[in-house]
Amino acid sequence: MTETLAEIFYNSVDTFKKPDHLRVKKQGAWTNISSDEFRVAVEETAAGLETLGLGPVDRLAILGENRPEWAYADLATLCNRATVVTIYPTLPANQILYILKDSGARIVVASNQAQAEKVLSVKAEAPDLQHVVVMDDSAVFGAQTLSSVREAGRRALALDKDLIRRRAATVRPDDLATLIYTSGTTGDPKGVMLTHANIGSNVEICARAVFSILGSEDSVLSFLPLCHVFERMGGQFVMLKRGVTIAYAESFDKVPQNLLEIRPTILVSVPRLYEKIMSRVREKVAAAPPLRQRLFAFAETTGRAVFLAGQRGEKPSFWLSLKYSLADRLVLATVRAGVGGRVRIAVSGGAALPKEIGTFFGSMGLPILEGYGLTETSPVISVNTPWANRQGSVGRPIEGVEVRIAADGEILSRGPHIMRGYYNKPEATAEAIDAEGYFHTGDIGRIDADGYLYITDRKKDLIVTSAGKNIAPQPIENLLKTHPLIAEIVMVGNARNFPSALVVPNFVNLTRIAAEKGIPETAREVMVADPRMIELIEQAIASMSGEFAQYEKIKKITLLPHEFSIEAGELTPTLKVKRRVVEAKYKDLIDRMYVS
Repeated sequence: MTETLAEIFYNSVDTFKKPDHLRVKKQGAWTNISSDEFRVAVEETAAGLETLGLGPVDRLAILGENRPEWAYADLATLCNRATVVTIYPTLPANQILYILKDSGARIVVASNQAQAEKVLSVKAEAPDLQHVVVMDDSAVFGAQTLSSVREAGRRALALDKDLIRRRAATVRPDDLATLIYTSGTTGDPKGVMLTHANIGSNVEICARAVFSILGSEDSVLSFLPLCHVFERMGGQFVMLKRGVTIAYAESFDKVPQNLLEIRPTILVSVPRLYEKIMSRVREKVAAAPPLRQRLFAFAETTGRAVFLAGQRGEKPSFWLSLKYSLADRLVLATVRAGVGGRVRIAVSGGAALPKEIGTFFGSMGLPILEGYGLTETSPVISVNTPWANRQGSVGRPIEGVEVRIAADGEILSRGPHIMRGYYNKPEATAEAIDAEGYFHTGDIGRIDADGYLYITDRKKDLIVTSAGKNIAPQPIENLLKTHPLIAEIVMVGNARNFPSALVVPNFVNLTRIAAEKGIPETAREVMVADPRMIELIEQAIASMSGEFAQYEKIKKITLLPHEFSIEAGELTPTLKVKRRVVEAKYKDLIDRMYVS
């Protein structure tokens, strides 16, 4: 039978007895948290939360960045048979209020004063909210510290040391474990109801299918938001299941530095980090002397040949193996050292991984295992494994998960991973899960003869031109974003006679290339209007559009002076572009591209 999330936690701390179950950087030095310290922290937090009135089926919200206290609050709530509501720390107060009111959360655990004050500013409008707890020890008027909650729990456990362990044993697989609010690219966010069995089944299969080679000597750097199901399932519960040490990154900006310090053996990430690493490597190579550029080109070409041979199921020739050994020693190992030099498994999820990026890392001797899923599917539907990794696909469906392709190309899935439904939204639930129990993902895809799943686009993102031509923008955008001059791109053209695009340049590279052509550096707002800059980007797009159908080729572009952001409402908290928002916000610029 599938373990509950409470059982996964207790089995982990009881079995592995590590001196470094968790790691966190404090005052410039990495500090270890042992298995026993971890268990005590969770039990004290759980008992303390009970003194605040948290009981079975109650909801507790967590608002904060990744840190040990996030895990304490999460696991403590689950061991109390209560439900965790996760909230992105980037959300403004009004969006936090919506989630608090919809979920009926009684307690919010916030990471610091700034996050707590966002909650306190709307507390009066959230009728169910009773307590605000701050992970930091800083005093915040109207809130209490997690330390004081743990102290209350410590007193309760002094009278009954097994209180929380006994309660955790009563958690049932069909208990509601968490409410995770979807990003809301259109309309209000929806609370996805996931049970212990939903997430637990995903943990069990992924731990066996993808991470079976891992053990207590391995380590992972946790930097994707724990409020997102991908990191929570893969970066927290799978790692607990395998006994892997979890080190918490200081911040996303500090990830490159923390990777060198921790030297993890597992990398669980979204494409954005891999894109940045590849861009940084290419930028360094472009600035290097000609001899080093030629050496890198030799190493990458050799690595690519070996990687692609493996993709075809072939063994490299003796001569190619010899060249690869040299390339690895001189160049490729140095690139891998940039992520710590010890990574054995690299996983990508949360968004489509451009094929060029996957090929680049495969060429460097670090193949990426791409998977696919949604919040509503706990999250994994399919994933490549170390033993069956087909570049460009998102792997085969995992054990126990059914996948069907509908007549219109939509991917449908059924199995133990499918959510219970959307909280307080029975109509939306009925629309998403059909009478046969299949969840409609909204993604378009296909399955090849060997059972590998390929995602081609979002159903709602398809562009239909005025000539009736269907264009899937995501694969085109993902390819074009790998060009050194392009940071972001959004294709438009629905009901128009040709496709155009809004482009955010990579200003570092654009400025450098412009300087080489004698174009002086100016403010970004001036650069994006300069015909010479526009021509550079147009040439970049044209150079990568050779395999596109004529009707798929971008005819006109408009450059934007800034990247899309969560704060501006252009990105979801998971960094997906809100296509409809972008099109509405830049409607005037888009319309100008279609003026004769």
